[in-house]
Amino acid sequence: MIRFLLRRLGLALGTLLVLSFIVHFMVDLAIDPLDDLRQSTAGNKAELIARREAMLMLDQPWLTRYWSWLSGFLQGDPGYAWRTAQPVVDVMGSAIAASVTLIFASTILALLLGIMIGIVSALRQYTAFDYSITFVSFVLYSLPVFWVAVLLKQFMAIGLNDFLNAPALNIPLTVGISIVAGLFWAGALGGDLRRKLAIFGIGAGITAGMWIFILYSGWLNTPAIGLIGLAILGLGTALVVTLMFAGINNKRALYSALTTAVVGLALYYPLQWLFYLYEMNMAWMMGLLVVAILMAMGIGWLWGGPDRGVSMRGAVIVGIVMSFLMYIDRIMQVYPYFFRHTLIKGRPVATIGASTPNLTGDFWLMQLDRFMHLLLPTIALVLISFASYTRYQRGSMLEVMSQDYIRTARAKGLPERVVITRHALRNALMPLASIIPVDLVSLIGGAVITETIFGWHGMGKMFIDSLKGSEIDPVMAYVMLTGALAILANLAADLLYAVLDPRIRVNA
Repeated sequence: MIRFLLRRLGLALGTLLVLSFIVHFMVDLAIDPLDDLRQSTAGNKAELIARREAMLMLDQPWLTRYWSWLSGFLQGDPGYAWRTAQPVVDVMGSAIAASVTLIFASTILALLLGIMIGIVSALRQYTAFDYSITFVSFVLYSLPVFWVAVLLKQFMAIGLNDFLNAPALNIPLTVGISIVAGLFWAGALGGDLRRKLAIFGIGAGITAGMWIFILYSGWLNTPAIGLIGLAILGLGTALVVTLMFAGINNKRALYSALTTAVVGLALYYPLQWLFYLYEMNMAWMMGLLVVAILMAMGIGWLWGGPDRGVSMRGAVIVGIVMSFLMYIDRIMQVYPYFFRHTLIKGRPVATIGASTPNLTGDFWLMQLDRFMHLLLPTIALVLISFASYTRYQRGSMLEVMSQDYIRTARAKGLPERVVITRHALRNALMPLASIIPVDLVSLIGGAVITETIFGWHGMGKMFIDSLKGSEIDPVMAYVMLTGALAILANLAADLLYAVLDPRIRVNA
């Protein structure tokens, strides 16, 4: 293993060295740092050009400039952005934070939705549900992100903001959404015609009823999950998680999940007082999440059962879901004040930037403001990424379900849930193991088009702005960082394959 890692790291360093040499040469040919001065009408034009040439070493051969940059880079100094006189480290620090904030949520959501719907589509092969998901996936995959962003700005920002100021029931839209929801659940859960009709009616009715309740109860003006909503979602999560990963007959696993949900409900009001009495920050949130996970693990361990690990895993999933719901509920509580704020002016869904300029407030208000700015770009990225993950997962699941060991597991009399979750799912995730690590590199590399359209000052926009400004040091830092992460992502994919598939061994 050590020899394998050393060999791969040695190849990576050589690749990065060649990459830096080629990219530096090409960028140096493409940019002209003196372009603005050449068009200047200043009387001391020649003096200004001479100063900039000396500052940027333009009077030296290209190899000398490259060696100067490489020497500084190896010593931990990637240079500076000469137009703003800022060190590249400072510029990249804020850009990386913006890109990670923008893309993290969309990547996680796209993965979860893509994997789940891809699995269901494979299990419902050649049904109307499968054909519908395939059609939607191909449509979304072919959409250009800039066009999706413009549509979102029009309908999800302008249209939604107008609706929030004067909410009214749109009967055709409500009926259409209810029918689509009913068809989705009927196709996903499957069964004979009678079962599908029943599921369709229940799904459509619940969707329409929830929307009418939200509209006429005033929930849009004072949104909150509340203790009742938390109880419904938490206990429902406990049942679903147990049904999927342990089976409803595993009483110890079921009691572990339900106990975790009940403990979360019991802590709801104490946490509200904690949030009120102490100024929160993200460190507090991470600390509370760790405590919740440890408590859930303890509950699962105490209940035990035939497989203590299954009980602990289900309890941890429920604990994470309950923690997330409480976090969202607390943020929702500041929405009325946020909506009426003089800087928001009743237009909460933002279209530009990462935050509202000059807006100040406590942790919860600022979190809500960030979420509102994240809404549109996150939806745009999820729609595009979700399509590819769905197709990969569907194809992989279909291939695995046709293997001999799956037929053997069924012949032994194992329940279909066990066949899918214990035998098929792990191997079906293997193709994504080579895709997900590389996609996660985009957390640092940024989304150039999305960041430009929505005005996010992330890595992608920094790269474009540096090219336009003829600043070679930030461009080189961007290329080296994303190149190094791409190489590490491929290495991680190789190691992940070995973890998922016991037949694969890393060459020692």
